[in-house]
Amino acid sequence: MSVTEMFSYIQGSLSADQDVREEIRKVVQTLEQAAREILTVLQSVHQPSGFKEIPSKCVKARELFCTVRTQLGELQTKFPLEQYYRFHEHWRFVLQRLAFLAAFVVYLETETLVVREEVAKILGIQVVREKGFHLDVEDYLAGVLIMASELSRLAVNSVTAGDYTRPLRISNFINELDSGFRLLNLKNDPLRKRYDGLKYDVKKIEEVVYDLSIRGLAKEVGDK
Repeated sequence: MSVTEMFSYIQGSLSADQDVREEIRKVVQTLEQAAREILTVLQSVHQPSGFKEIPSKCVKARELFCTVRTQLGELQTKFPLEQYYRFHEHWRFVLQRLAFLAAFVVYLETETLVVREEVAKILGIQVVREKGFHLDVEDYLAGVLIMASELSRLAVNSVTAGDYTRPLRISNFINELDSGFRLLNLKNDPLRKRYDGLKYDVKKIEEVVYDLSIRGLAKEVGDK
């Protein structure tokens, strides 16, 4: 093979790779739009009247996840599944956002932490790497940490809405979450930085609970 032929072959490979990445980007854009629509629905729970609408908003969000499952199914057709991590950078952020949204929905419904298997089920993808397109454990953890920030905001808005029991429940949940993350030896720099933010979420929620206490409202905090 001559030098010219060799570089022509390389250019062909590069072009094919770029074509695959462009197809992936198109699907990822639709996923990002779907994620924004779900977030818009869930953001309304932060409004004073939104707490009463939590059940209906969760139902609406779950309906929108049907579109997400379809789009993720389409994404899997755009590249060889054994090359998942070669292209992972393209959908990593949106998958973390979707994991957050799934975790937030489950929390609003049950006030519990969703497991990775359930998030994968909501998204219509796999958990086990060998089975193809899957929810990487670090993407799941990133989604959970994003949810923690959302819950700290919810704790503040709960007080504004006159719900004085929710902040304490959120505080207990976030403290358990923090204890769980402390068991992990996080070496992923972006994930580690996001976990560092959890400390501020814990502090913010503790301040809300303390404020309720000194105002004499903590006595109203009881079982759900």
